[in-house]
Amino acid sequence: MTDKQWELVKAIVNGEKTGQAVSGFIIDCPWLPEWYGISILDYFSNDELWLQANLKAITTFPDVIFLPGFWSEYGMCTEPSAFGAKNVFFKNEFPFANKVIHSTEDIDNLTVPNPETDGLLPFMLNRLVIARPAIEAVGHKIHFSVSRGPLNIASFLMGTTEFLTTMMMDPDATHRLMRIITDFLKSWHKLQHDTIDSIDGIMMLDDIVGFMGEDEFMEFAYPYLKELYDTNDTIKLFHNDADCTQSVKYYPELGINLYNPGIHMSLAELREATGNKIAILGNIPPRDVLAAGSPDEVSAAAKALKTQAEGFDRILFSCAGGMPPAVTTENIQAFIDALK
Repeated sequence: MTDKQWELVKAIVNGEKTGQAVSGFIIDCPWLPEWYGISILDYFSNDELWLQANLKAITTFPDVIFLPGFWSEYGMCTEPSAFGAKNVFFKNEFPFANKVIHSTEDIDNLTVPNPETDGLLPFMLNRLVIARPAIEAVGHKIHFSVSRGPLNIASFLMGTTEFLTTMMMDPDATHRLMRIITDFLKSWHKLQHDTIDSIDGIMMLDDIVGFMGEDEFMEFAYPYLKELYDTNDTIKLFHNDADCTQSVKYYPELGINLYNPGIHMSLAELREATGNKIAILGNIPPRDVLAAGSPDEVSAAAKALKTQAEGFDRILFSCAGGMPPAVTTENIQAFIDALK
């Protein structure tokens, strides 16, 4: 994002009156390749095509703040690859990472990966280093270090059902796994900061917190997320578009100041639950409205969200969750125009 957009995000997070309704979207591989007209495999394997796809997004929608902005990633394979997961890539389907933990005994065989050398992480970071001059030449900067969250990574290493079951049946093993992943994530975010000095934000995505009760969240998520968000970053963005009703009230305590929710709570409910202490990036329905709706339906949803947001300064108007596949240029433009 540009310096002006970055300052605008900071103002919104701080609850300052900006005098405008600002739109922002999380964009990555579920949306960009198809919208740009290339395969998902092309997007992952060709750095120039990845760059051009992102450049087209910012030039087509110059008034939209894209987060994190020029996201270098390999889908859900990014972090699990550092733990030795076998990654399966298709030409035009989302990749997936095979499990590396088949029993709790396997947890004790894990070591903390080195993000400088392990898995796909060196390729992800080096892509940003190579592209940085071109990104900055058009007035944009890389402002976020990015990763999946610790529970999300654990669910890929074990399987979601297996991880949640282990959480209940073997808490000690779960904490051992969370400790390894958290230590890894701390070093991974530090490496991104040390490599790219324009970074002043952290973004993590962890939908697994939406599959937990409040007690489980407090034991297995809260302490590790709090540790990871204990940084000097100006913007601390968290994405969980699963059910957040059991956990969202704790997000301000974690240090999170910008949250991308799902559709499970209204803007008013989110504001009440968090004490209006964090900004919201959301939250019209992503699939059923932004992707599947007509431009008129998208416009109506955006206007309704704007009405809900009256008197609430801490909002970046968006969809719930990231930009879903198949969202058209016309629907995005309808969203932008409706806010005006």
